[in-house]
Amino acid sequence: MSPNQARPSRRTVLGGAAAAALTLAAGAGTASAAAGTVTSAWPTEFPLPDGWLPEGITIGRKPYAYMGSRANGAVYRTDLRTGKGGVLFEGATGTASIGLKLDRDGLLYLAGGAGGTARIVDSRSGKLKATYQLTDNAAPFINDVILLGDRAWFTDSRDAVLYGVPRGRGGEVRSLPLGGEWTQTPDVNNANGIVDTPDGRGLIVVKSTPGELYNVNLKTGEAKKITLKGQANVANGDGLLRIGRTLYVVQNPQTLISVWDLYVTRNRQSLVSVWDLDAKATTATLKRTITDPRFDVPTTAARWGDRLYLVNARFTSPQKPETTFNGVAVPA
Repeated sequence: MSPNQARPSRRTVLGGAAAAALTLAAGAGTASAAAGTVTSAWPTEFPLPDGWLPEGITIGRKPYAYMGSRANGAVYRTDLRTGKGGVLFEGATGTASIGLKLDRDGLLYLAGGAGGTARIVDSRSGKLKATYQLTDNAAPFINDVILLGDRAWFTDSRDAVLYGVPRGRGGEVRSLPLGGEWTQTPDVNNANGIVDTPDGRGLIVVKSTPGELYNVNLKTGEAKKITLKGQANVANGDGLLRIGRTLYVVQNPQTLISVWDLYVTRNRQSLVSVWDLDAKATTATLKRTITDPRFDVPTTAARWGDRLYLVNARFTSPQKPETTFNGVAVPA
């Protein structure tokens, strides 16, 4: 392409295929916040369809929140100014949309959970643009995603590997095994939320169990534990959001495994811990925590203006078609 040629958008590059199935190739986005303003008249709570089973939320350059469904992989779009919304992408039986991110070209990148996939959906038309099969492992859980440079990076909570999906310019999926200080714990969620480092050269990944943050080298996969100051861990860390050198970690109650744990969980508060990162993301210092009586196991956060928007996954409640779900906003 000559310097005088207009660069095609990722939307244009992906527009020729409704769904492109790609296989995993072994191989050697920056986190952003909407800068718009919020008025006091905007709602601080909005409904989602009954039985939606939300997990992820993302907000782009306009005041619309996009939320995925664990029930069928659909995506719901809400106007933050009114709290009203509708289904953008219908999904399909047997699929899930866990974490998701919206890029500047209006493309949504969806983490496919137990299906082991990454999908790309047009946020304007709701059409599926591409599907990538990231892994053929028997029990994967593709959990969250961040956009960085020419790739979308996905975590797999059940395997010590990150997957880099090309962002509209062709190429193969890159598999990046996690090494260094990373240790994989069997039968629990490991890698979960993911953001880029403040300098844009690496990735920060939260390991939900036992609750640690890691700085991952994009070239080698070497993972170094980030030293936490002011709090011992980020137990049950889920979604991550980075604004400059401020890192938000959504922390959930423990998973239910017995009647006693049910009692403990319902009396343990969900929270968002707020951390100051140093310039190289080697240490994180606890700044404060955010709690709200409307939190009901929030999983992921996105920002618009001076608010954080979170979805309540309600893991402590029955996950049935008639179960109600919502999103809430709190001061950032």
